Amino acid sequence: MKMELLNYRFYLIEGSSLSILETIDRWNLFIQLIIYINLILIIMLRNTFFIILLLTGSFLAQAQDREYVIVVHGGAGDVAKLESDPVRSAQYYAALDSALMIGDRILAAGGEGPQAVMAVINYFENNPLFNAGKGATCTAEGTFELDASIMEGKDLSAGAVAGVKTIKNPINAAYAVKTKSPHVMLSGTGADAFAAEQGLELVDDNMYFATPKTLEWIDKLKQESRKNGTVGCVVLDKQGNLTAGTSTGGTFKKKWGRIGDSPVIGAGTYADNQSCAVSCTGHGEYFIRHAVAFNLCARYKYLKEPVEQAAGYIVHTELNVNAGEGGLIAVDKDGNIAFPFNTTGMFRGYLYKEKGRSGIEKKVGIGKAMVRFTE
Repeated sequence: MKMELLNYRFYLIEGSSLSILETIDRWNLFIQLIIYINLILIIMLRNTFFIILLLTGSFLAQAQDREYVIVVHGGAGDVAKLESDPVRSAQYYAALDSALMIGDRILAAGGEGPQAVMAVINYFENNPLFNAGKGATCTAEGTFELDASIMEGKDLSAGAVAGVKTIKNPINAAYAVKTKSPHVMLSGTGADAFAAEQGLELVDDNMYFATPKTLEWIDKLKQESRKNGTVGCVVLDKQGNLTAGTSTGGTFKKKWGRIGDSPVIGAGTYADNQSCAVSCTGHGEYFIRHAVAFNLCARYKYLKEPVEQAAGYIVHTELNVNAGEGGLIAVDKDGNIAFPFNTTGMFRGYLYKEKGRSGIEKKVGIGKAMVRFTE
């Protein structure tokens, strides 16, 4: 009996020992499974990450390889009828293409952003198709008051003129304010006098800015004109610097020396090498209230939003809620571009050159579609 009890106790101990070993084995298997599962998850996440890079990051990598970039606009508005007219639309496509090529020649030769921006906007200001310079729309008094601004991202230096009446190319005067005065903005007769002192080209008669079409408006001041656009240019040059410029004749039949967003740094124009270069067009009062150009740069810089996302949110959400019609063009420090608009169209175009490649990529647009224009 005693021996049986001892054997029974041994059996229990031996049985317990076997249970513990089995438990340990099972835990080892469980831990190994956990390790294997974690390894599989790591591999899957790594592969997913690479897939994401292939699908989305490739665009960023491509943009970072851009040697230089130029984006232009000639105003936003109701252009549906114009786009469907093959003759008129061809004129605008050709003008946008010419503007891009003017900038391309300067940037390809190593020229800096301000040179390219001023040359492009000079072209727009001298082209009666656009609401700037020669093609500017008139005030309620039948005169012309022009605005312009320019800003460099490398040092945040900026210059602007507003309500000028005798300066042939207001963007040149804006640059002179930036480089040859201690100020950021000059207006009216003072700005005209400053331009004269700097030797800039002036016009003898304010009516120089009139075109046959605007003369009709002046004679009748009748039907409301929708030629309320603006011209602008943003550039990322070979030196990696951003520049933005904007020029306009303002809104049709404006009164009381009204000034819109175009000459207002942070509203219609802004450039910062840490973020983007922006030029706006549209209902200026709303662009001023929302500080659109600076707002875009801030969203890019502080919220880390891609330039296209930040620009789209501002134009399609912030401005749309408040009936602020218009659009903008932007290029970020890596060469990514954006050109959203909430109207039926915006005259626009872009051109860029990839590092190590001989050709350029170039498109222009009026409505939703972008096209490769060839004369």
